[in-house]
Order: sequence, then structure tokens, then C-alpha cells
Amino acid sequence: MEIIGKISKGSKMDQIYIPKNRTGFCIGNYVIIKPLEEKKPVERFYFYDVKSIEPIKLEIVKEVMRIINENIENYENIIVTGSFLDEGFQFNDIDIIIVTEGKISTSKIENEIKKTGIKAHILILNNKALARGFESDPLYQMMLSRCITKKRFIYKTKQKINYKLLDLHLLKSKTLIDNSDILSGSEKYDLIRNMMAVYLYLQGRRLSKELVDNEIKKSFDLRDVNRIKQNIIEKKSFLKKYKSIYDKTFIKILKGIESGAEQE
Repeated sequence: MEIIGKISKGSKMDQIYIPKNRTGFCIGNYVIIKPLEEKKPVERFYFYDVKSIEPIKLEIVKEVMRIINENIENYENIIVTGSFLDEGFQFNDIDIIIVTEGKISTSKIENEIKKTGIKAHILILNNKALARGFESDPLYQMMLSRCITKKRFIYKTKQKINYKLLDLHLLKSKTLIDNSDILSGSEKYDLIRNMMAVYLYLQGRRLSKELVDNEIKKSFDLRDVNRIKQNIIEKKSFLKKYKSIYDKTFIKILKGIESGAEQE
């Protein structure tokens, strides 16, 4: 791998800055600096709340961006998000949002990405739909709080509460109360995270995966959310706490629906 940098003037020594998210070039390595004979375009991505990423994942992101770029002529942005960006390799697929005003068939792109050995889940949205989701849907807000994008991603919106939408989201999490014994740890975690996102959103909190996970640990007296994913939680006390949060959230949503309110 090659990294192209520009020499900057320093007070005592001139210097070259290189990105922290890179394959190879570890701190302490010796490298050779030489003049660039032929200027090459530098591929740059934007990292939002992605503090670190494994080199092989970064290579996958580059390949995904290349495939999409070769198969779509016009798009506004490409956003990589979801559990793929979590530390480690406990993910099922790579979640991709393609922002475009045109209509696109995703099957060809998904098949091309599948050749890299990873399954892709692609969502096509225009700018208006993405902004609307970001301002009124807690799951969009949490999903977009941590991502890697092809172009700069800026959405400044006022948060709006759509109680009917939140009711639909919360209803999914009722599955855990009714079917706790047959759900896997990962399925339980997804349902808990979904409920907690709605719960915090109703408090006017700006959501992120870290915020939701911290609230789960606090509410269920856990040191690590992986205990849920590993399905090693004490069922009776856990369900009691879960149902308490669920009921509080449902009552608040119900009051909002009954009053016909949409708050900003």
C-alpha cells in the first residue's frame, strides 16, 4: 500500500501527516520518503465516530466503493454503516446506503460485492428521504451516528417525534417478552437495542450506538452488552426490568398518539 502525503512546514522540523485509518504503516515502522514522480489521485473517505477499523475491513470498504462507483453513474453519496463497523468480525453483512435521486436496481451491485466474500444489504434513498428519516426515526439516527462515507455527510435537522412510527418500532421489541426462550442472544440484543433507542429518543436524546449500549448496561446492571449476545443473562430479573422499560415507553407513545401530537 502507498500513502501520498504533502510536506508541511513545521517550527523546528518539516513533517508529513498520514491518516490514522490505514493498512500497515504502524507507529514505529521505518519508511522511505521519496519524491512523487507521477501524481496519483488520493482516495479519501470520511469517518464519523469510527475510532478504529481493522485493515481488512478498510480494504472491503474500498472495494465496495469501487464496485458501486463503477456500476452507478450518478449518486450523491455512499454510506457504510451497521455492525460491520463494530470491533471484531461478528457481523452478518455490510449495510450500505446509496444516496441518489435516480432509481437503481441493487441486485447487480450486491452480486458483485458478494464476490468479495461478504453479503451486502443496500438501501437506496434520496436526500429528502434520508433527511426526513434522520430527523424523525431513532433507528436512522443511531445508524448514521457512526459510518464511513464517500463524500462529506452533513445533516442539520430538528428532531421531531412521530408517535405512530415509534409505536411500530416498539412493537417489534414485544417479541422478546413473548418469545424469550426461543430467541438467540443476538436476536435479544437487537430487540433490546431497538426498544432502548425508542426510549431514549422520547427523552430528546441524540442517539448513537455507544449511548444506547451504555444505557442498556446501566439499566440491566451489566458490565458488557456481550452477555446479552452470548445469552448468559438471568432470565427472570432481566425480563422484569425489560418489561418495566417497555411499559413506560409504550404508555408515553400511547399518550402522544391519543393527543395527536407531533413534537419538535
